[in-house]
Amino acid sequence: MAKHPQHRSIGGRPMHPESLMMSYGYNPALSEGAVKCPIFQTSTFVFESAEAGKAFFEVAYGLRPANPGEVSGLIYSRLNNPDLEILEDRLSLWDDAESCAVFSSGMAATTTSLMAYLRPGDAVIYTAPIYGGSDHFLHHVLPTWNVQAIAMPAGERPEAHEAAIRAALGDRPLGAVLIETPANPTNGLVDIAAMVAMTRRLERADRRAPVLVDNTFLGPLWQRPLEHGADVVLYSATKFIGGHSDVIAGAALGSAEAMAPIRGLRTFLGSMLSPMDGWLLMRSLETLKLRMTAAMLSAQQVARFLRDHPKVQSLHYLGELAPEHPMYEVYQRQCSGPGSLIAFEVPGGEAAAFRVLNALQLVKVAVSLGGTESLAEHPASMTHADVTKEDQARYGITQGLVRLSVGVEHPEDLIADLAQALTQV
Repeated sequence: MAKHPQHRSIGGRPMHPESLMMSYGYNPALSEGAVKCPIFQTSTFVFESAEAGKAFFEVAYGLRPANPGEVSGLIYSRLNNPDLEILEDRLSLWDDAESCAVFSSGMAATTTSLMAYLRPGDAVIYTAPIYGGSDHFLHHVLPTWNVQAIAMPAGERPEAHEAAIRAALGDRPLGAVLIETPANPTNGLVDIAAMVAMTRRLERADRRAPVLVDNTFLGPLWQRPLEHGADVVLYSATKFIGGHSDVIAGAALGSAEAMAPIRGLRTFLGSMLSPMDGWLLMRSLETLKLRMTAAMLSAQQVARFLRDHPKVQSLHYLGELAPEHPMYEVYQRQCSGPGSLIAFEVPGGEAAAFRVLNALQLVKVAVSLGGTESLAEHPASMTHADVTKEDQARYGITQGLVRLSVGVEHPEDLIADLAQALTQV
């Protein structure tokens, strides 16, 4: 299947990503005129000739570079598939990335990307707190391969921790850096540019350590890590990109050079996305900006309500950062919007938090985030239950903390639901 000409401008004027989501990378003439890309539910593809098959494999397996104008042909859906290729083309537009690889889950994107760069005996620096699945991989899987995870607290300047991190590295090479910003679940920000600069100081002269940024909470609309020096951007595409709580997916994006080992490892781990799920994500990309904008506007109203509520002990929302906050400057420089994730703490610990959650009527008690429906959960006993109690306390995952993902319901209804639930505190 020849690729559709990649028209990205009209009359010399570049089009915006939300416009390109409707047709970029797809030629209806190659699919019976279908206005939407069909689902290519096939495991393999027919070669025009044996010579064509040989040429496709030579390029796919890196046996030779592609000739000028040569397009990698379709071989087998573990290597490439039209739905995934078009989806990757469209996802790349939001982050202005050269290359994208989509995965069967966000964890598949994260673990495949880390494994592509880490070697036994390495160390990996990560920001904490971090998503519970990532935390488990860092502390329970990587050590079995003799890889040490070193934490850097989110919400603090990396320079203040550089000496301690250097000491913790010891003789180990720095293999990679994994940043999640804002942090899950506390919304603690990490200065991406400062982390990149520190990484360059800590890495060995003969070994470049890539900086990977989990951009799930704000991306791809409200934060663009590649512009701040990151090498690879990671997504749980299950969240805002999918946006309807009906697909599990992940993505990694970056330069062609940075993505080459990740794409290669995906082929042999078999962690690619399915054609059906790729089709679902293409559907979702068409409304991504509408959904994320609507959710953010509602979250701002909900956050103001929670900020002023007498039963709310503390509020963690980027839109409510005061100018004197130590991360305010980072937010202004690095983010274009506060997103729709809110964390708030109620007095009374787990029992009080559970009473609030159990009283909710419109907001659903469930993990995940970024869907059209609002979801609330208790990080300490749910998404981050595997994090040690010491680390929970150290990084602000308190027993009274509730994480709220604001959806696209009417904000007044969400506020009414929270108001009645907070009477249980």
